[in-house]
Amino acid sequence: MLLERQYVDEMAAHAIEDAPNECCGIIAGKDGRATKLYRAKNAEASPYRYSVEPKDLLRIFRECEDNDWSFLAIYHSHTASEAYPSPTDVRLAFWPEAYYVLVSLADKDKPVVRAFRIIEGEVTEEPITEP
Repeated sequence: MLLERQYVDEMAAHAIEDAPNECCGIIAGKDGRATKLYRAKNAEASPYRYSVEPKDLLRIFRECEDNDWSFLAIYHSHTASEAYPSPTDVRLAFWPEAYYVLVSLADKDKPVVRAFRIIEGEVTEEPITEP
């Protein structure tokens, strides 16, 4: 996954700001390149689960459509566990064309950011590299 450092830093900052709850958001892109990061409200307001607030999801989806962007990545944080999709994350992975990016705050001084593809329940890690 090609991703500029600013997006990785923004996801980590979002995770720290929303702790102790999980954060969530979407990175829009075109032709595999990130164009905009959208912070979203976690409708669950929970340290164990996330769900993008429906109004945020609709707003982001519409703006992406208007700009001919797609959902390049869907991200959220794990506040106390590793940056790896949980069974719930895998079950709720409805966008197979998107990357799923997780930010771990298990070590709050050194957030870990990892990207995955989740297709039909199969989890594959994808390296994050700067263009």
